[in-house]
Amino acid sequence: MDHLVVGEIPAPLAPLVELALDLRWTWSHAGDEFWKRVDPEIWERTENPWAVLQAVAPGRLAELAADEGFLEDLRRSLRDRQIELASRTWYELEVPESRLGAVAYFSMEFGLGGGLPLYAGGLGVLAGDYLKAASDLGVPLVGVGLLFQEGYFRQVVDADGRQLETYPTNDPISLPIQPARARDGSWLRVEVQLPGRPLRLRVWRAAVGRVPLFLLDSNDPLNGPADRGITAKLYGGGAETRLLQELALGVGGWAVLELLGFDPEVCHLNEGHAAFAALARAASFMRRHRLSFHEALWATRAGNVFTTHTPVAAGFDLFPGALVERYLRAPVLGEGPAPAEVMALGRGDPGRDEEPINTAFLALRCASRANGVSRLHGEISRQLFRELYPRWPLAEVPVGHVTNGVHVPSWDSPFADRVWTAACGKGRWLGSAEELGYAIQSLGDDELWAFRAEGRQALVRYARDRLAQQLGQRGADPDEIAGARHVLDPNVLTVGFARRFVEYKRPNLLLVDPGRLLGLLGHPARPLQLVVAGKAHPSDEEGRRLVQEWVQFVNRPEVRHRAVFLEDYDMAMAQRLVAGVDLWVNTPRRPWEACGTSGMKVLANGGLNLSELDGWWAEAYAPELGWALPNSRAHVGPEHDASEARDLYRLLEEEVVPAFYERDARGVPPGWVARMRASMARLAPHFSTNRMLQEYLAGCYLPAAEAFRGRSRDGGRLARELEAWRAQVQASWDQVRFGKLEVSREGDRWLFEVQVYAGELPPDLLRVELFADPAGGDPAPERHPMERAEPIAGSANGFLHRARVPASRPASDYTPRARPHHPEVLFPIEEPRVAWQR
Repeated sequence: MDHLVVGEIPAPLAPLVELALDLRWTWSHAGDEFWKRVDPEIWERTENPWAVLQAVAPGRLAELAADEGFLEDLRRSLRDRQIELASRTWYELEVPESRLGAVAYFSMEFGLGGGLPLYAGGLGVLAGDYLKAASDLGVPLVGVGLLFQEGYFRQVVDADGRQLETYPTNDPISLPIQPARARDGSWLRVEVQLPGRPLRLRVWRAAVGRVPLFLLDSNDPLNGPADRGITAKLYGGGAETRLLQELALGVGGWAVLELLGFDPEVCHLNEGHAAFAALARAASFMRRHRLSFHEALWATRAGNVFTTHTPVAAGFDLFPGALVERYLRAPVLGEGPAPAEVMALGRGDPGRDEEPINTAFLALRCASRANGVSRLHGEISRQLFRELYPRWPLAEVPVGHVTNGVHVPSWDSPFADRVWTAACGKGRWLGSAEELGYAIQSLGDDELWAFRAEGRQALVRYARDRLAQQLGQRGADPDEIAGARHVLDPNVLTVGFARRFVEYKRPNLLLVDPGRLLGLLGHPARPLQLVVAGKAHPSDEEGRRLVQEWVQFVNRPEVRHRAVFLEDYDMAMAQRLVAGVDLWVNTPRRPWEACGTSGMKVLANGGLNLSELDGWWAEAYAPELGWALPNSRAHVGPEHDASEARDLYRLLEEEVVPAFYERDARGVPPGWVARMRASMARLAPHFSTNRMLQEYLAGCYLPAAEAFRGRSRDGGRLARELEAWRAQVQASWDQVRFGKLEVSREGDRWLFEVQVYAGELPPDLLRVELFADPAGGDPAPERHPMERAEPIAGSANGFLHRARVPASRPASDYTPRARPHHPEVLFPIEEPRVAWQR
């Protein structure tokens, strides 16, 4: 059963269906103009070509079918798409020897555009940008997510500033998706066995350029009413509904890939929500190769990558052990692992039965590579996961970082696109982006300032229209609605502030001193103006209060012409804001912003950042690129807010505003434009999904795929050996101990000699080394292997171990330690045992 467009499409227009179902239009400015021609009003309201085809009048289609100019544009659009799909990609040209099979990318959210609203915030938008980059670069990725009937809420703000929530239905018929087809041509469905009944999941397919995205939907008439509601609301319901959503994503999603013939070498878990995909993969491998669960996990874990986006422990999903056990006994994983084996993987202390199941812990223990989403977040994540690696130094907790990026073609304005195309060519975001900055450096001040002014003017027009629309929806007075057409000034410094309204993001830091803010807004010669937007979670009363505080402030008579709050912040609005603002402000409480990609989205558009030194800005900031709040310490509470608010006002008053208004004879602010040029050239290419995906490919996907191939070869022979090795280590590890340590000086080197008793553990399974914490600015610790020397007289498996190291550091900096050894095992992510000389 395929979707049916309302009304008959004339034969000459039949290719419109193919174009509408390829989400490449979400990052095509030419596509915007093309679809606007079909029906400008419907396009402006939906920005969804599939919805345009659903709603356009038959008479209009007949007109277009007879319009030779439109038909030529249609043929050109179809030809361009076919050429792009047939062209050799960066991946094919640059990584031809990799033999990388499919990468399965599991995420609870995907933010691809307003026409497919399956996201709540940055996690989903990042996932959507990632699929688009994979299409551009040709990386063999397949996405797996859920199709929510209502998704995240839509925001309405009443006259008193109170946030109200509505949940419009995501009618699949109006979404740019199709039923996924089984091999026999029928609509693909999978079943997940729940206690006492099967959960039936319908499968839909979205085309993100070259990348397929499969979405699972529990709203099947054959399910009971409660089960039909599992995929109703994104992050909706209590713990049981959330657990069922994660089971549907991971277990159901893996079943979909198997039924469709995908055999991913790499499984990328985007947050702990996707952890059950790793279990489903191991259970499937276990059944196919007749292995034990732990043997299968050794094989599949090698090909699993885990990305955490959570900056605080309270953000991890926790489920009562009894609840998880009830579903695992169904058996939800088929004839897979025993529930106790799974439960142990999800607890900080595997032996504490009263501890809840943490899906982030589960994901990490089922992965061979793990990362945070910025350098600072990597450091924070090592602290959050430290309990899984007791006795290992913090620097060696196995969580690295790959800093997020944004899909630039999705976020640049038509004005920015014109400038970048002229400087760097049309194919600039289809490969490596490192060299793009050189071309931007050559752009003149006048050209940069002119395109920046175009973006600001477009944002002012949009904000006026949007404000009039929301006032009309609220039933405001006609004079007030008419007044909305005159707010803001296209020549005034425009500051954007938009995000999820939650206390730790401090969205109201600018309101700490309203009088001082009024002085900035109302300055007679050098004013600034604000465009504010954002949602609070429906159950977050403090966030809702913060929304109300902003709305009440912008409604003050002396503020209305200089500040607006635009309700129902979503991707479509974000695209307008980041394209038009001169300055993007971000004020999270450090270090609670894992990355914060919103500020990256202004870069290609010539916008500048003023932000807390948190997330990505902590590694991007330099004085010639933007501004930063000066306090780089961790914030332990709101007592820092007043001080940082003063810093924020001072930066605006003394640095930002003067830089914007200090003009040369041509009316151009040379200092401001110099920052624009540097920010565009140095930051936009680096903080793009091009660089991000290439880092994942080189540092995670290719080595993970190679390791998975090695462990799964010959029916999992190496995986069996590794499990036997683990059992042998576990049986004897308590016997490993250190004896006497002696240190002496030999010229410019220290000689360390230590006695090590291995008990019944074969010496070849033990690695002894000298460890020292990082020093001298080097982030990495020192690790020096100790050579096994003569046996210790009268001992069973006791040996003297020696090592010589430079005497440039005190001998007391070094400590001998012992850990299990196997050349195919990654330490400590796959084996956390370690013993230290006391």
